[in-house]
Amino acid sequence: MEKLLETAIKAAIDAGIRIMEIYDTDDFGVDFKSDNTPLTRADIASHNIIMSYLKDTKIPVLSEEGRSIPYEERKNWNRLWIVDPIDGTKEFIKRNGEFTVNIALIENQRPIAGVVLVPALGELYFSSTEVGSFKTMNLAKNRSLQERISDAELLPLAASGRPYTVVASRSHLTGETAEFIQTLEEKHGEVATLSKGSSLKLCMVAEGSADAYPRFAPTMEWDTAAGQAICNHSGCTVINWDTKQPLLYNRAELLNPWFLVEREK
Repeated sequence: MEKLLETAIKAAIDAGIRIMEIYDTDDFGVDFKSDNTPLTRADIASHNIIMSYLKDTKIPVLSEEGRSIPYEERKNWNRLWIVDPIDGTKEFIKRNGEFTVNIALIENQRPIAGVVLVPALGELYFSSTEVGSFKTMNLAKNRSLQERISDAELLPLAASGRPYTVVASRSHLTGETAEFIQTLEEKHGEVATLSKGSSLKLCMVAEGSADAYPRFAPTMEWDTAAGQAICNHSGCTVINWDTKQPLLYNRAELLNPWFLVEREK
């Protein structure tokens, strides 16, 4: 597990370096996929770099920018990587810095390791069932996992002197989300709300800067898998809103149900 997590960290950092090289130019090469979501040359470059690392693990990969893989082929994958080369491509194009690189390792439909890199902010979140969840600013790719852990912050970080805080999508704030926030106000009194893009929302709950993230709008498995690993290993739950059970992966339908991320009481 330690070797696999280190491989994912190095893949994310190398991808992040290339993403920022493109981010600092005026040529994003923006195109649009069949679902009308944007695709840039940074998405493709990041995907190719990550795949160059993960192929050596001999573990199959499900990536947003990879080929469409029928469920009949992947249903027997007990272990797989789930990758989003750039989560928050709209935020990348807007140049607001709120985009991430997501790499998760799934076993029996549950995230057992995750890496979330925030290239524009120089932040790295990583976790596994063995080491817990960490956040570090020291991204040098030649450092070992143990060196990273030695100077990283163990999540969750202490949160004090703030009201109950909900983080929501910058691009997908729905009426149902607004209604849910209203029920929290009835329960907790003052409720602060923060807007963020990409998997940063899950990481904010994991690190303790927010208490909940309700997502009552569409997401895909690659949007959440790595962030869920960070949450699960830092004392948070990511619950399917309908079943009230943990959100599972490598399902026949890759579109996620509504879910709620919340700090454990």
